[in-house]
Amino acid sequence: MSAKANPQNPLGPLMIGLGGTKVSKQECHWLRHPAVGGVVLFSRNYLDPGQLTDLTASIVETGGRDLLICVDHEGGRVQRFKRGFTRLPPLAVLGKMYRQSPSMANDYAYRHGRVMATELLLCGVDMSFAPVMDVGARSVVIGDRAFSADISTIVDLSGSYLAGMHDAGMCATGKHFPGHGSVEADSHTDDVCDLRTFAEIEQTDLQPFAALSGDLDAVMMAHVVYPAVDEMPAGYSAFWIQSILRQKLAFEGTVFSDDLGMFAAKIAGGLIERVRSSLRAGCDAALVCDPGDVKRLLAHSDEALADAGPALSRLKGCSMASREEVERVGEWRQWKKSIMQLEQSIWS
Repeated sequence: MSAKANPQNPLGPLMIGLGGTKVSKQECHWLRHPAVGGVVLFSRNYLDPGQLTDLTASIVETGGRDLLICVDHEGGRVQRFKRGFTRLPPLAVLGKMYRQSPSMANDYAYRHGRVMATELLLCGVDMSFAPVMDVGARSVVIGDRAFSADISTIVDLSGSYLAGMHDAGMCATGKHFPGHGSVEADSHTDDVCDLRTFAEIEQTDLQPFAALSGDLDAVMMAHVVYPAVDEMPAGYSAFWIQSILRQKLAFEGTVFSDDLGMFAAKIAGGLIERVRSSLRAGCDAALVCDPGDVKRLLAHSDEALADAGPALSRLKGCSMASREEVERVGEWRQWKKSIMQLEQSIWS
């Protein structure tokens, strides 16, 4: 941690996106804003591991607080950092392996989570929003990001994946609650509606989250409307967050909105209304990932937002070893090699 970071300063509930590979003068002000609690990084913020390490240190030092630094680094189509990082196969590769050998698939799920988390932590990234626990059935945006269409397979592999992340020193986020995989549309570009009853959802998509609610450190909500249950998307729904996730599933971790700049999030109104609706429904943190949206939000919102309490600070990562120590371990080098070879060997 930078000497200038003060872990005692409260973190706000906004997780924001930055524009480039360095913190700009304008972004320095954003990082010091009391409503901001952390940063979500993207490919636009990355050149190589050295630059990323400098960037994460700069974010914490500039903000003067131990800001939470996150990324979507699942593997396959959603791996933000590539040069200098192990190429991670999509999770569906593990699901296919599971049909032939559950024990081997679980071993590789652990390796996948452990390698992913270790490499990020060594660069100062606290957490990846992973794993995807959606049912891999119909969704075009989920697709091979999901382990499987089989519930028991998802639960088993997710459990091994979480163990790998935790052993590396990283907290885990299950997504997208209560399930995005069973609807075809993409919430980035369309409104998404799942017409099933609560009973149907509870018997399928909800099962992985229910089974692992005690092991998850965080959950990310889906921008999906389930009109038989609530007229608002799950991330704006007190029913889904409070009644189901918190009470029925007894989840005690952190609740993230998905990116409030996505098309399906606009149903709540302007940016300020979206943030308010997310937090009012029960989200601990609201993601605003487009720098243009961040600029407008922080410039035009005079209304102070309550801090996120321990919800974000408890997710800070902790690398178990230095880069030099990690690279000296033969098993680690073998894990990285096996993961890189996995996608080709499974699909060939």
